[in-house]
Amino acid sequence: MLRFLFLIALFCGSTFAAVPVAAFLEGHCVECHDADVKKGGLDLSSLSFEAKNPVWIKVFERVRDGEMPPQKKPQPEKNEKDLFLAALNEPLLEADQADIAANGRVRSRRLTRVEYEHTLHDLLGIDIPLKTLLPEDRASHGFETVADGQQLSHHQLARYLDVADLALDDAFDRAMKGDVAYAKHHTPEMLIKNRGGNYRGPDLKNGESITWPIGLQFFGRTPTWAPASGWYRITLRGVRGINPTDDGAVWGTLRSGYCESNAPLLYMIGLVEATATPRDMTFEAWIEENHRLELRPNDGTHKRAPTGAKGGNVSFLGRNLEKEGYPGIAHRGIDIERIYPIANAEGVRKKLFGGDGLEALKAENIDKLVHRFATRAFRRPVSESQSAPYRQIGAKSLQEGDSVLEALRAAYRAILCSPRFLTFIEAPGPLDDHAIASRLSFALWCSMPDQELLELANQNKLRDPQTLAQQVERLLSHSKAKRFIASFTDQWLKLNQIDFTTPDTRLFRDFDPVVQESMLQETRTYFTELLRRDLSITSLIDSDFAFLNGRLARHYKADLALQSGEGLQKVSLKPEAKRGGLVTQGAILKVTADGTSTSPVVRGVFVNERILGNHIPPPPPGIPAIEPDIRGATSIRDQLDKHRNNESCASCHQTIDPPGFALENYDPVGIWRKGYGKDGKGAKIDPSGRTPEGATFTDLATWQQIYTQQPQQLARGFATHFLTYATGAPPRFSDEAALDDIAKKATNVRSIIREVVLSDIFRTK
Repeated sequence: MLRFLFLIALFCGSTFAAVPVAAFLEGHCVECHDADVKKGGLDLSSLSFEAKNPVWIKVFERVRDGEMPPQKKPQPEKNEKDLFLAALNEPLLEADQADIAANGRVRSRRLTRVEYEHTLHDLLGIDIPLKTLLPEDRASHGFETVADGQQLSHHQLARYLDVADLALDDAFDRAMKGDVAYAKHHTPEMLIKNRGGNYRGPDLKNGESITWPIGLQFFGRTPTWAPASGWYRITLRGVRGINPTDDGAVWGTLRSGYCESNAPLLYMIGLVEATATPRDMTFEAWIEENHRLELRPNDGTHKRAPTGAKGGNVSFLGRNLEKEGYPGIAHRGIDIERIYPIANAEGVRKKLFGGDGLEALKAENIDKLVHRFATRAFRRPVSESQSAPYRQIGAKSLQEGDSVLEALRAAYRAILCSPRFLTFIEAPGPLDDHAIASRLSFALWCSMPDQELLELANQNKLRDPQTLAQQVERLLSHSKAKRFIASFTDQWLKLNQIDFTTPDTRLFRDFDPVVQESMLQETRTYFTELLRRDLSITSLIDSDFAFLNGRLARHYKADLALQSGEGLQKVSLKPEAKRGGLVTQGAILKVTADGTSTSPVVRGVFVNERILGNHIPPPPPGIPAIEPDIRGATSIRDQLDKHRNNESCASCHQTIDPPGFALENYDPVGIWRKGYGKDGKGAKIDPSGRTPEGATFTDLATWQQIYTQQPQQLARGFATHFLTYATGAPPRFSDEAALDDIAKKATNVRSIIREVVLSDIFRTK
């Protein structure tokens, strides 16, 4: 005890403060965490008492959250626990604040590949996909933007250089040659060419092109090859559904690809909801050179039509699939037109050469053009000395006999590989106005600041709370906010992992690409609505509305009145609908399952960390995972009960399991069930449980009732995730009070984002 008291006195700064810390550790911790027992690999008896040691923060958090000492051990009195936490808090807070003052709470970070693509698009006016050409970003603390998970190796830098070359090639080529126009109408008769061997194209009847639910790979492919890689507007003329399902439509997919077995990958363009009433349907998509369109009914509940021929061929000769009752998608032709969604050639010229366009391409203008481009690329005013190396590159290129265009391109290339472009230049302490502009723009647009933000930064107005709040509203109301919604939900809700598992076709025969795409649209549209209307954060847990289309409603077995042909629609939910809130949506339920079975642990960890704001530490080493009985004969709860008897597991599972149990009535593809196994005929599901705070629930509805009464907890969790995503670092120990303050000020989604941006945390490196 005396040894602990002496060492902790050094740690805490006073003998008085050290007494409750030493007494608490001696009485509740050292028995399991000494050199002999060392549970969880933690030996407190040899741990140095330095406030900067992150282990002490973990000790503080585990005790504060009631995870330690374990429930089966004698529990400390409240006063004893409070004294321990208070004594430990002060030195930890001082050490953390000192480190932030010296180094910043965010270590230097670079643009993610998504941010890099959007920034090059906005900087150059180009529209070519770039992110897939760069190495994948590794998520840390759930987000790719977090600095401590990022790398910038020689290999990565080389890839960024290659992509910069590709982007500049496209920009300069369009600026000098103009945009290539392409428009072609494909009649139904043109779509049935090459009806010989291995035919996978559409049927032709009464002047309509028709595709049927035939199971052959690439069935529905058409001779609509793209002449060059680019963005295209595709219009299906007079689309109608033949023998529609109960929701009044035949659902299908429009995809692009080579549509050959040696290149089987297909890219989703959009969903086709073909109703009995003919109508035109328009889509916009990037299509690679020599890729073509594949249009087919793709509803897993459709009755499959036979091919009508042998050897993998399709024949419609002498057949009437409509009379035989098969659903089909008919149309009267396809229009394909080349488009440039970011900027036309004139817009690209202005971005490269300024308002004078091609007139500016003179040797005497090189310095001016390079300095201007560097200022835009670096997202802040650039001094003459800072732009000098890039201007010298241009000058040297001219001296070596290169053209003005080649010299300019060489200088621009160097700028796009500069740390000032690839990374965020921020000094420890409060951010300057230009750093705030960049942090805000990349947070809400995934790209560089626009002219209005930069002008406000030039005027030193962005540190004014009222001005900053106005800019948050402007950016969230802009069409570029769609980038934030896609990027943030992909990482926060793991929607980018929707393809990581494929549902077992023997168990889930009706799951199909239409359902999966509809699930993604459902979740993104729902979050967009929360953001647009500034709805309560409790909508993450439960709501009286949802966004569904006919196919998704049928998949969920939801009895709702929907308008056929209207796509995703906002619908009111009855209390018994079991579809309220974000946590009950198919995309969430799919990414938290393995395609065959569900686990309360996986879903419980997801809901705790992503929705409730509870951090779940990794399991102790040597603890085996729970393997569900895929036959459904044994309840997963029974298997977990044995697992929970392990003392090392019990303290975390009392937090993990409750939301997992509450969601167990949903199978791996989001359908409500009452039992395990095929068709729910196995062991009965028990969705009851007890929250870590001691509240009991009998089912999902009562669990939802508990947490919709805790908006501040949900707001704090959401604020934590947005702050992590937006700044590039998770909250620090000294940020806890500020997060509590944000949660007290705002419990609506848009308002939480605004309060995070206005906080000192956001505006500090």
